[in-house]
This record gives sequence, C-alpha cells and structure tokens, in this order.
Amino acid sequence: MTGLDGRRIYLDWNATAPLRPEARAAMLAAMDVVGNPSSAHAEGRAAKAIVDKARGQVAALVGCAPDEVVFTSGATEGAGLVLGGAWDLIALPYFEHDCIEAAATRHPAAEVIRIPVDDDGYIPGTDFLSAFLPPADGKSALLCLQSVNGETGIEQNHFNTTFQADQIGYASLVDCVQYYGKRTTWDDVDRGRGPTFRLLSAHKLCCPKGIGALVLRPGVEVPAPVIGGGQEMGRRSGTENVIGIAGFGAAAEAAGRDLEVGVWDRVAKLRDDLENRLAAAAPDLIVFGKEAPRLPNTSCFAVPGWAGETQVMQMDLAGFAVSAGSACSSGKASKASRVLLAMGFDDVTASSAIRVSMGPTTAEAEVMAFAEAWIEHYRRRKSRAA
Repeated sequence: MTGLDGRRIYLDWNATAPLRPEARAAMLAAMDVVGNPSSAHAEGRAAKAIVDKARGQVAALVGCAPDEVVFTSGATEGAGLVLGGAWDLIALPYFEHDCIEAAATRHPAAEVIRIPVDDDGYIPGTDFLSAFLPPADGKSALLCLQSVNGETGIEQNHFNTTFQADQIGYASLVDCVQYYGKRTTWDDVDRGRGPTFRLLSAHKLCCPKGIGALVLRPGVEVPAPVIGGGQEMGRRSGTENVIGIAGFGAAAEAAGRDLEVGVWDRVAKLRDDLENRLAAAAPDLIVFGKEAPRLPNTSCFAVPGWAGETQVMQMDLAGFAVSAGSACSSGKASKASRVLLAMGFDDVTASSAIRVSMGPTTAEAEVMAFAEAWIEHYRRRKSRAA
C-alpha cells in the first residue's frame, strides 16, 4: 500500500498546483470558441471577450488596472521581457529564482550587485538599500526581489522595499509567483507606489502550465522582443492562448474568493501540526525560516546528513510527492540549495532539505500519513547508524 488508503498523496503545490474545477470549466468553454481575438467578426469578438474578462479577473486579484496585465507564457518569459532591457545596474539577493538569476548574470552590460539576507532568509532592516545599493544617479537601475521564496516559503515586505528603491532611482521587478492566491493584496498601498514590474505564473494558482502574466506599473512599458501583430497592447506579439488565459482568469477569481473566506488559515494549521509532529520524533530536525514570516502552506526542513534527494525518492516510493527544492532547480548536478547556502547553512545541511507544500484541498489525514511515513524512514536510518 502506498500513500493513504492505496492512493498517492500530492504535497508539492509550490511546484505546480492541481487544476481547479473553475479553471477546467472555463477552459472547456473556451475550446468551443473558434475565433481569433484579433478578428473583427463575431467569432473573433467572442474570443476577445474571453481574454478581456480574464484580464479583469487577474487584475482584480493583484490589485491593478486590466490594461496593466500582459499575458505571457509564464513568469520566466515575463522576467525575460524586463531583464532584456538596457539596464546599467541590476541588484538582487543571492537566492532569486533561476529565471532571474540567469538573466541578470548574463546581461551583456549591467553591473550586478548582490544583497545579503539574514539567517532567516529575510532582507535585514528597512534601511538596507542605503547600506548596500549605490543611488542610481541617472543610471538605468533595477532591483529584483522575490515576494516569497518558493523553497522556504519565507516572505519579504516587497511593497515597502520597492518603495525604498524608488527613492534612490531604482525600478523594481518582484517575483510574485508564490504570493498571489495565498496572500491578500496590499490594499493600503497606492498602485503608483507599488513594484514597477510583477511576475505571475498561473499554474501556481491551480491553472494549467504555460500561461502567466507580467504586471506593469501605470505608465511603464517594456520593449517588445518579438515584432508581429501587436497583440497584448503591443507588448507581446503572437496570437493569445485563449484557452489558457480563460483558465487563468477563472483560477484567479476563485483564488480571490478563497482568500476572502480564509481557507489558508486551515492550511497553516496543517503545516504547523506537521512540523510539530516531525520535531517530536526527530530532535535534530531543522525547520528553515520557522521564526520568519512564511507562507501558510510551505514547510522546508532538514536532518543534516540525510540527503534531500534520498528522502524525495523514499517518500515517492511510499506514495507521497514532495520535492528537494524549487522544481526549476531539481535534477541539477549540485544538490545543495542555493537558497539555504545564502542563508548561511553549510553544504551538508543545504543538501539535506526537502519541501512539503500543500493547498486548500489537502486533508489532515494525508499530512499525518506523510508524517508517519517520514518518521518511519527517519527511525530506520537512525537504527542503521547506531
């Protein structure tokens, strides 16, 4: 028997979240609309209406105007649109997502400035910019920042930080992929003072993979990398993925309803119960970022010396899907987490971490079944070492 009652248990929501019924229904309906959104006839207008509706649904979730939402194939493309610009300075912490890290370090002209984090993965203090970043002084400067780290669930106060960046002449690119849908929009922050650019990926919101959005501050534009028909208000040419966009919009609207009724409070309790159960059985357990602001659904932990990849395989054979870090970084030669190394942990500890991430449909019995399976393997390992 594997998992729970003979069925597998999915605990890797931060990699990709299961499809929502609302998204599935919207996509199925969109499949029957034959028109191209750029066509002027009735069929084209019907397709365009689907795109426009979804744009409004996504805008409502993130707190922006519909014309500030640019649909992309995902956050990686959105990051490329921004980082492909003519930047002189690019500042970022050591543990940004690979799509930011790679684009920044390979920029043909920009000087890259690194920002340290404390042991909880949090940018220290509210005045760090004056300590670590030179004023732009007329240069084209960009600060890149995650609103939430996908491996540890640790949150940053990105609205406050990007407001500080404005004061010294930096534009800001915030990876909000794990943030929206799990946290509420900051309604008390004026849109004109928020991040310059925000990234979203729909499959983190229980929508299919291959659709996302770049959100622009009012009055800000990005260079269109592909010249074509001028879709997406001239910002991204190419016929729109109407089916994916329809699902994205429906998922965004449903995620907003979840936030209103507080479904993530129950998830946070499941996470805390899991960590308490594991810690009671494993006194050498480290829970990363436990004292820092964290997402309600994410637990990243390690027993130093017990390789994360080994744990993932053991749990997979036991019927549980978990990960050893970001899905975009899995399978690479280096098994040590860049995130944990940046937080000051050694190679052994950073190579021993696994991540459990859950969602509103995760059941308590599923989480406790995982805990018991993990503890059984932990005890076997201790017994062999004795």
